[in-house]
Amino acid sequence: MASIVYYSLTGQTRRFINKVQGFDTYEISSAVAPVTMTDPFIMVIPSYESHVYGDVIETAEEFLEWADNASLCKGFFGGGNRNFAQLFCVTVKELSAEFDIPVLHGFEFQGSAYDVAKLTEELEKIDRHQEIKN
Repeated sequence: MASIVYYSLTGQTRRFINKVQGFDTYEISSAVAPVTMTDPFIMVIPSYESHVYGDVIETAEEFLEWADNASLCKGFFGGGNRNFAQLFCVTVKELSAEFDIPVLHGFEFQGSAYDVAKLTEELEKIDRHQEIKN
């Protein structure tokens, strides 16, 4: 079953994730060692100001580089603020380029009902694809 891996420094991303029902979640941070994922997942990563950016991207990179995690990541959802123009969802754009994993969606702040539905839809697609493979 597909799951959600996410990073939340201020709690906004966690509040978004808590709106999504029926899927396992795993919160990553620089204080916790990465786990080895065994099922496909979508990674949800917010964008922060530059003084915090390094920790966010390094934590996500370390998680993806751990074991076979990158191959199980089916896409990114990026959080941010559209007022920051080209910096909106910059973190997932850079991770996408580095790991060749698609950016599936961008959302603002805690996400809207549409954003929750979009994440649920993408997770359900992964599950359907897994059922066909098995």
